[in-house]
Amino acid sequence: MRTLDKGAAALVAEAKTGIENLNPAQVAAELSNPGVVVVDLREREELVREGMIAGAVHVPRGLLEFVADPSHAYHHSRLDPDARVILHCASGGRSALAVRTLLAMGYRSVAHLDGGFTAWKAQGHPVTMP
Repeated sequence: MRTLDKGAAALVAEAKTGIENLNPAQVAAELSNPGVVVVDLREREELVREGMIAGAVHVPRGLLEFVADPSHAYHHSRLDPDARVILHCASGGRSALAVRTLLAMGYRSVAHLDGGFTAWKAQGHPVTMP
């Protein structure tokens, strides 16, 4: 089996060096701003099993580019390139990569929850069931 020039872990580490990484307390503080949009990139099964951050928009990672594109039929009205958007997944890998994607698309203020939903729950922040 051939080894990769860069594996998933290397890509995530590289992405995290050039983006805004927020800890759970910082995300919780930002939730007091009504203009903040939190996007949960996990699969539906993960939400059902673990719960989610109240008010988060669920967009599976595989659909993000389409849902984030205002000109696409799948666009979600809460995703605005000028809004403050905070992405999260289970542990922070998918969301770190996704921040890079939204910035490349033209979103201006995107961050991710470093440590993901796992860190959110571990620090005792509220969780709601879908």
